[in-house]
Amino acid sequence: MKIIHISDLHLTIPGERMAGLNPHKRFESALADVNENHADAQRIIITGDLTHWGEMPAYESLREIIAKQTISIRLMIGNHDDRSVFLEAFPDHPRDDQGYINYAESLDGTRLIYLDTTAPKTHAGHFGADRQLWLETELRNNSHVRIFLHHNPMELGLPAVDLISLVLEDRPSFKALLEKYSGCIDYIHFGHVHAPIHGTFCGIPFASVPSTVNQSIPSLTETELLLSAPLDPKYYVIQVCDNETIIHQIPFTWDGPVFTSGTGWEDWTKQGI
Repeated sequence: MKIIHISDLHLTIPGERMAGLNPHKRFESALADVNENHADAQRIIITGDLTHWGEMPAYESLREIIAKQTISIRLMIGNHDDRSVFLEAFPDHPRDDQGYINYAESLDGTRLIYLDTTAPKTHAGHFGADRQLWLETELRNNSHVRIFLHHNPMELGLPAVDLISLVLEDRPSFKALLEKYSGCIDYIHFGHVHAPIHGTFCGIPFASVPSTVNQSIPSLTETELLLSAPLDPKYYVIQVCDNETIIHQIPFTWDGPVFTSGTGWEDWTKQGI
């Protein structure tokens, strides 16, 4: 199974910039790179912050861009999105019985679960009892699961970033749910933090993916301000074989020199010695 993980597009009304960058150009560059180098991928999964201000023209632009793709795309929303506007732009998009954009599908023997962790007018994540009940039904009925969500459900040791992780009141029950079903959860994938961070939580490996626009500068000491810069964007190629996972980070906008070398010992010996 080969999956492309993209996150934090922050699309604007076309023509408007985000953090001094053109988010539409960067997203389309990412898709062009995927189409050129990873056309065999089975899914492109976009874990939220599809737009920056939740505006209809931004969603309409997204709809036009993804309509051109041949690889199946799965969409999720983040804290910068507006659920009602998103559903107006994508009226046939799957959702659960309560209207949250929680849905799932099976691919190559794995259940891919897509979570809606957003709430109005807050950048922090929310996944309360009503949503957890839906998730537990999915976990109870499947033996191999990958969870995709926007917000990090655990603290990452980045004080300012952790202010907008999953809210404190939802963390204990969400963690308990993950611990209960840790044997069937192969991986947790999320965005939101605009940085590549890897670790384990409840014994489950996790990985966050960089943004297609601005990147965060991790600070283990800053307690209030989120630090970011227009660093090179990236996306992930997730390869799964026999429940083993390899994740490649792809710097899709790099246009500088690329050097080649052989792999033999002599290829790396100092000249003249």
